[in-house]
Amino acid sequence: MRKAWLLSLAVNLIFFMALCGAIESPQYAVVHLESDFEIRHYRESVWVSASAREISFEKATINGFHRLFQYIMGANLNFSRIAMTVPVLTSIVPGAGPFHSSGYFVSFYLPVKFQATPPLPLPELNLKPCASHGRCVAVRKFSGFARDDNIVQEAEKLAFSLSRSPWANSTSSKTQHGYSIAQYNSPFRLIGRTNEVWVDIDALELDDCKSVTVAAY
Repeated sequence: MRKAWLLSLAVNLIFFMALCGAIESPQYAVVHLESDFEIRHYRESVWVSASAREISFEKATINGFHRLFQYIMGANLNFSRIAMTVPVLTSIVPGAGPFHSSGYFVSFYLPVKFQATPPLPLPELNLKPCASHGRCVAVRKFSGFARDDNIVQEAEKLAFSLSRSPWANSTSSKTQHGYSIAQYNSPFRLIGRTNEVWVDIDALELDDCKSVTVAAY
């Protein structure tokens, strides 16, 4: 039964993405580049987030995205259809357990059309619009599927890279998230997949994050 529900959700998502044409994503500038990670500065933006009190990263992402998908398909007070965007971002709240988590937030970036006036979710979905202020993020890319058995290792690889860089000891203490996993592809895409680990960087006092632009997206 659960597999059938997941298959239906995946088919609906692929169909919806096909109708959307070009898919929007939050704009950023690369301000520092290494062989295995980069530092990005993201502009201020509005997301909609679903909290999930699961142990499993995969179950939390499915749970949160199912509610977000209902929201973008019209389960909001405006009855607005909202185009799919990428990435789907699952943020891990630090804690004990196999994934170093006490909970998750699954977040959807609102298209530019809705940034100023986000449609309010139906109350039963338990979603919350969130303003993300301009911030710097350390990013490590990885391929394949983001799974329960690989996300911690990918986050640890990013932490190790940062420890050997000018950005050592610069991870932000102000965020409630330990790290986030960004996923960019449909579940049916088996090869050429793109995922990322994100860690917030406390960069208010770091000139590199404020002034140097390697590339903008």
